Amino acid sequence: MERDSTVRRIRPQQNQQQQHQQQIQPDCRDEAAALNGLRRRKHKPEVRAGLLGESSAVLLLFGFVCLLWMLVLISLQQLIISSPGHFNALRARKHLEQITSVGPRTVGSPENEITTVNYLLDQIEQIRTESKNGPHSITVDVQRPTGSFSIDFLGGFTSYYDRVTNIAVKLEPKTTAQHFMLANCHFDSVANSPGASDDAVSCSVMLEVLHSLANLSMPLKHGVIFLFNGAEENILQASHGFITQHPWAQQVRAFVNLEAAGVGGKEVVFQTGPENPWLVQAYVRAAVHPFASVVGQEVFQSGVIPSDTDFRIYRDFGNIPGIDLAFIENGFIYHTKYDTPERIHTDSIQRAGDNILSVLKHLLMSEELSDSSAYRHGNMVFFDLLGVTVVAYPARVGTIINYMAAVATVIYLGRKCMLTSSAGVRYMRDLACAACLAVLSWFVTLLTVLIVALLVTLAGRSMFWYSHFYAAVCLYGSVAVGKILLIHTLAKNLYYGGVSGVDLSERFFDVSLLLWCCALLFLTQRGLCSAYVPMMMVVFPLASKLLLTKHFRARGASLQYSVLYLMGLAVPYVHITFLIWVVFEIFTPILGRSGTEIPPDVIMASLITLATVILSSYLMHFIYLSCSTKRILAGLGSVFALMFVLVCCGLFFPYSADPSSPRPKRVFVQHSTRVFHAPDGSVERSDSGLWINSLDYSGMQHITPHIPQINDSIRTRCSDQLPYCGFPWFLPVKFLVKKNWYLPAPEVSPQAPLEFRLLSRQDTEWGNVKMSFEVKGPSHMSLYLRPESGASLIGWSFGDGTPQFDLSGEYFIFYSHGLDAPIWSFWFEIQPSRSSDAPPDEGLISMAISSHYFFGADRISEPLESLLKKFPAWAFPSSWIESRSLGNTVLPQ
Repeated sequence: MERDSTVRRIRPQQNQQQQHQQQIQPDCRDEAAALNGLRRRKHKPEVRAGLLGESSAVLLLFGFVCLLWMLVLISLQQLIISSPGHFNALRARKHLEQITSVGPRTVGSPENEITTVNYLLDQIEQIRTESKNGPHSITVDVQRPTGSFSIDFLGGFTSYYDRVTNIAVKLEPKTTAQHFMLANCHFDSVANSPGASDDAVSCSVMLEVLHSLANLSMPLKHGVIFLFNGAEENILQASHGFITQHPWAQQVRAFVNLEAAGVGGKEVVFQTGPENPWLVQAYVRAAVHPFASVVGQEVFQSGVIPSDTDFRIYRDFGNIPGIDLAFIENGFIYHTKYDTPERIHTDSIQRAGDNILSVLKHLLMSEELSDSSAYRHGNMVFFDLLGVTVVAYPARVGTIINYMAAVATVIYLGRKCMLTSSAGVRYMRDLACAACLAVLSWFVTLLTVLIVALLVTLAGRSMFWYSHFYAAVCLYGSVAVGKILLIHTLAKNLYYGGVSGVDLSERFFDVSLLLWCCALLFLTQRGLCSAYVPMMMVVFPLASKLLLTKHFRARGASLQYSVLYLMGLAVPYVHITFLIWVVFEIFTPILGRSGTEIPPDVIMASLITLATVILSSYLMHFIYLSCSTKRILAGLGSVFALMFVLVCCGLFFPYSADPSSPRPKRVFVQHSTRVFHAPDGSVERSDSGLWINSLDYSGMQHITPHIPQINDSIRTRCSDQLPYCGFPWFLPVKFLVKKNWYLPAPEVSPQAPLEFRLLSRQDTEWGNVKMSFEVKGPSHMSLYLRPESGASLIGWSFGDGTPQFDLSGEYFIFYSHGLDAPIWSFWFEIQPSRSSDAPPDEGLISMAISSHYFFGADRISEPLESLLKKFPAWAFPSSWIESRSLGNTVLPQ
């Protein structure tokens, strides 16, 4: 009784006090209510009112992320929904099987220069015969150009080609045409692969597209040139020969290039332009199954992906715009023996054929092609939504949209800052502190995940995720999510102890909005079309938050509010999840061939952390709406501990020889004979051996148990006094592959050994020295040059005559030829040292030349064949080459 009466006495007193406070400070109460989005109840005993249960929060967020991932995967597996039926994929598949049946097709080989060329010419002739009574005419020209150029790919080098093969097919109305589209593919392959996806399937698609267009009953307005080029894998040589030397090239107004960075799946538009937004608009309007991303374009053109296509040649040397398409799925077997026709689904061929045929038909009837310069200026923002439709609009419109989104954000946040001075200042201070906390949590998370990645690398378990991708998600993802969650939980309990979770959730939503707005402004100021991504991450969350404000004020974090909030995030989050899939689909296989110097676990851990940070941005809202996070943290900690133990115990082997899904380790093997010369030309020494390069970070640690001879006792070091370390590099990648092994072996005895001689040496009137050489050898050779101390290379017979791409004082020239090429002749002009301290017998330039012989299994040398048989099934030699190198020759003064 006494307690009840006491309560009754206190309550009126509290009510009077509250009424008095409301009368004295009505404005502050209203400002606080507006600021926090709900009426404050300072003395309400239910401090957890309006919060979600921990289990509900976990189920909501985990279900939301899983749903996004499932939508992306379902979309990717759905190659075609329906086809107009104008393209015959079965006939294209027959072409694919015929082209790949001859095996690898390297430049200069009979398989590439004779067998494949004859097959293509036969098929083209059949199409011409079948369509001779139609409204179109077909003209065929076999071009064998010779030329050279410099390119900044792989750090930069110079390329020289001699009589490589192009098959150019001109389809035009019988009344002739003045303007032409170019459709490009390449039929050559790397030495170890049948090249089904790269790029035989594209040539097969082009043959069938040619068949379809040639048999149209109505004449086209413009013409089209189908270029089947035979030297793309030799770093874009044949396309350079066509665009700079072929007379038809002058009539080309735009091009479509068909390429591959993977095997099958959907072909994606990953490059367009430069500028010429009408090309993107044509693709959007005409493509039956559109799949495109301007993010891919800007990432690829940034140079972070170590690859290039003929797109660069047509853009840089032809100054014409184009569209670059490529298959990107399953890059693990790209450039390997597993790239076979049966791995390419017929629906992938149908999809690519439908798109190419429709886009070409649209462009060949368009007005823009006849005067593309009038539509040249400007870029396009373009992206697809799960492959269902493509959104495209001019970049200038995108800039306006971006700034409008930024202004909306400023207005939304500014209203909270424009309250009375005390409330506005307090809000800005709290927002700044929360933003600093969010950014700090990201940096601490990245640092923590990188430490874990380094521990895994030091334990010798690098690349465990190569065959078990989701193991990396569990290990690095659990650390990233757990660290972010831990930091915000500690902040919530220790720093924000007196602030309600509902208020904090509002504050951190504003933080996410602010940070995405900053990213939007930064990318927009840089002129990047990828700014549409942060634009979506501003517009959709802000709109959904404004629509749910009344509901949130009334009921707090109810289940209904949470579901509606996540639905508002669905569109941008689905798109970002797709982009995350693209990043991992491309970069995971690349890390298996990115060299020995870049720890791949650091890259993989960074990518997973970045994905976690992006996805968590607006989901931090739920950290503060959840009653507790103890069980979540405990679960994440358990997952991390278990995965770390399993990884360190070696449960996840990086590679796999599973025929259904191979994940090979790439090893470059050469049987080499080297001859080293003194400055006077005499032979100093010679040796022979099997030169072995690992193309990934793990080196030989997984090979040594199977082949004990390959161990660190035969590990080599770079000889700095020799050009390119004195080894027969096929391409200038020594900066990526610095771990080499050299196993002694008998001498190489090729059928056509390298012949190299100095033709002349003369002093010029300017005091320089000009020397001419000739070389006779196989279809692939590499020339390395390094001027001696004080001397400089000032001229040569390659490219425009000016030596380019001096790589740490060294120059690299890559040479290849087709059949029946003449002797390779070239000259250099060297400026000797002007120093009076230079010794009289000092040389001018050190040079080395290597000849590379590609052999099939029936012609391979016995030492190389014996070594290859010892490799386990998952260790796939990316190429086997027999090389002869002149080693180091110092040309005297």
